[in-house]
Amino acid sequence: MTANLAPHEIVAASVTGLGYELVDFEHSARGLMRVFIDKPNGIGVEDCAIVSNHLTRVFVVENIEFERLEVSSPGLDRPLKTLANYRQYVGRAVKVRLRGIVEGRKRFDGVIEALDGETIMFGLIGDEPTESTITRPGLSAKDKRSISPPENTKRIGVQFESIDKARLIPEI
Repeated sequence: MTANLAPHEIVAASVTGLGYELVDFEHSARGLMRVFIDKPNGIGVEDCAIVSNHLTRVFVVENIEFERLEVSSPGLDRPLKTLANYRQYVGRAVKVRLRGIVEGRKRFDGVIEALDGETIMFGLIGDEPTESTITRPGLSAKDKRSISPPENTKRIGVQFESIDKARLIPEI
């Protein structure tokens, strides 16, 4: 590692080097660092301890000042930060807040249906079907049942850069 890297880059390199995914990183002016990690089978307390101990040593070596370090899983309402996250969670319901208004909306709940380049297609949850409803040709009956919301649900396409925040809606 090098002192020329920003704390976020150092944390990202360290966490991925340990075999975890860096989901999110927060660094407050008061010296609090929050690191959210994940891996395919989920995160346990031992994983958080491993990353915390490693990062504490890295921060000493890199001369990064901090008051407190918190390492945890992203939780059931995991934030989606990258296009890869959206691809990973196709078929899952999300709560979305946009940077501006898109198709008359600033916030919505929807199911990630597909990605087309940097456009993410959502089936809106809680909206009444409209006459301009888009259908998805080529889906088998089994595929159609596995996708919520129903086929006649209103859909919205949103450019990735237009999304301010998106979090999974927990499946309980």
